[in-house]
Amino acid sequence: MAKSEITGKRRMKGNHVSHSNIKTKRWQNVNVQERRLWVPELGKFIRLNITTRDLRTIDKKGLLAYAKEYGVDVAKL
Repeated sequence: MAKSEITGKRRMKGNHVSHSNIKTKRWQNVNVQERRLWVPELGKFIRLNITTRDLRTIDKKGLLAYAKEYGVDVAKL
């Protein structure tokens, strides 16, 4: 299943609404990508499954600071 390893974000349930307002259950998947990220503090690459929203925030804050917000120890991954 598509799931972010840092935030734990997964697919959500929603409704597909037709023109006649008939609601049908559907899944809204998150955009999970497998990425190899360089961590300068550790001096190595780490391979993670993260969402594209996570990638944007990591570019802004840094991987260790972002993972610390969610209580994830990046050194063990």
